[in-house]
Amino acid sequence: MSYNKKTVRDIDFSKGPRVLLRCDFNVPIENGAVTDDTRITASLPTIKYILEHGGSAVLCSHLGRPKGKVSPEFSLAPVAKILSKLLGFDVPLATDVVGLSAKALAGALQPGKAILIENLRFHAQEEANDPEFSKWLAELADVYVNDAFGAAHRAHASTAGVASYLPAYCGLLIEKELAAIGGALTEPRRPFTAILGGSKVSDKLGVIENLVKIADNLLIGGGMAYTFIQAKGGKIGKSLLDADKLDYVTELLKNDSAGKIHLPADSVITSELKAGAVTEIAASGAIPDDMLGADIGPETSEAYADIITNSGTVIWNGPMGVFELDEFAAGTKIIAGAMAASSAFTIVGGGDSLAAVNKYGLADKMNHNATGGGATLEFLEGKVLPGIDCLLDR
Repeated sequence: MSYNKKTVRDIDFSKGPRVLLRCDFNVPIENGAVTDDTRITASLPTIKYILEHGGSAVLCSHLGRPKGKVSPEFSLAPVAKILSKLLGFDVPLATDVVGLSAKALAGALQPGKAILIENLRFHAQEEANDPEFSKWLAELADVYVNDAFGAAHRAHASTAGVASYLPAYCGLLIEKELAAIGGALTEPRRPFTAILGGSKVSDKLGVIENLVKIADNLLIGGGMAYTFIQAKGGKIGKSLLDADKLDYVTELLKNDSAGKIHLPADSVITSELKAGAVTEIAASGAIPDDMLGADIGPETSEAYADIITNSGTVIWNGPMGVFELDEFAAGTKIIAGAMAASSAFTIVGGGDSLAAVNKYGLADKMNHNATGGGATLEFLEGKVLPGIDCLLDR
């Protein structure tokens, strides 16, 4: 997949084109109000670029899982209210997606203005990437721009299919993702260090396979580390174990002749995962039968921080322990702090890792905070993302 795509900056706005802009407005809503508008504000640079350069915008997004049926609780009406406030003018919400309301509002759009059409997933044809539905969407505009990185790994009508009918570009948000993650995967400043945590090896198989080929260091933490440790003959007590991945991990370690894979030397252990739990420090391969590992230990934290300090590029996906509880948060906090203080180009991806850097007030110290969960993982796996692959190459 080419990472060098044409962007909204390459569109000819001289004739005031209508732009079908795929955004990620899949935001939390409670009692009819948006409770976190982060994804909406993230779309503003692309929206404003289009409007300020003489274009108009037909905004579209999915919200939740209405399963192909019109469901009032998944209406984008609360999003339209937020957009109207942020943009400083009324952003009308079409009562449908490809019906008379959407066509009438799109047809009446003036340069510098925007509308929002209803939840794309009110139609089963959206997720089925139905060609006719894609064509109907395309008829609402002259140009297509995808700025929904979080949905770019889905081959849906609004993320991929519509590009068969309109010239397709990426928005400024996806441009940043491609430059940061794509650049790290293809031309990283070395040494290139990848930090992988989280619960299960099975969740990160593709990422491990891809990054072990291109990274100089692979720092393993979180619950997934204990499958590696048992594969090396260690005793992990009641720690998390992907038993059906032991053979895979054993083979992976056997083939790591360059010594890229680093495992925790020590762990914070406990008999139960709860606030106020009693903890001890133990060698990661010598955990008592009635205890489990819940965080990387101080020796490992220091060793990993040293590697980060001496790296040129660092990608982090997955916490080092159960950081939601203070008793098991030290390792994750130290990793986040080391990245924030590092001169390396730093990328944080994955919901839990982003939650951690936000918790510790370090998000603005990172060079790039990836916006897509599943999309980021598949990007790191080296997979082709349909919502990006369909865009025009530069």
